[in-house]
Amino acid sequence: MLGEILRFLLDIFFSLLGAVLLARVWIFAVKLHPFNPISQAIYQATNWIVTPVRKLFPAASGIDVASLVVALFCAIAYLILMWIVSTGSLPSPAALPLLLGAAVVTLCRWGLNLVVWLTLIQAVLSWVNPMAAAMPVLRTLTEPLLAPIRRIMPNLGGFDLSPLALLIFAQIAMMVLNRISFSLIGV
Repeated sequence: MLGEILRFLLDIFFSLLGAVLLARVWIFAVKLHPFNPISQAIYQATNWIVTPVRKLFPAASGIDVASLVVALFCAIAYLILMWIVSTGSLPSPAALPLLLGAAVVTLCRWGLNLVVWLTLIQAVLSWVNPMAAAMPVLRTLTEPLLAPIRRIMPNLGGFDLSPLALLIFAQIAMMVLNRISFSLIGV
């Protein structure tokens, strides 16, 4: 029972940290204004871990490499800790290539989780308070994902089903990635 509780707490902590780091990467990629309150909150929450790494990995080609590297290291730490809690021992050095692959898959899973939450929040706000201060930020973040879906889906006279399609796709992809991630390391 203690192992389950530890795995649950590790999953929550690292999923949130990974999602915030990936949000930082995403905010940088879509060029969201750095003085936006949401951007500021994410930067403040992650500066302690990203700023030292930025000296080694500066931004390149519109990608916040330092945040991505930190997110990858968080995924590796998460998987190692989950391994320790599950098996009671450290992973063998032979498992390190699989661990790295599982960490990349875990990063993708965290990114999809972020997509789900941002899409859900945007959908709910569009019904409850479409003029909310967070709506422009949410639109900026989700539009690159929703626009291609809108081009494919039929127009239903004012009903935008693209968020629903994105949510379904993201959930299916997370299920597949979750299975792949844990089957790679045997946890």
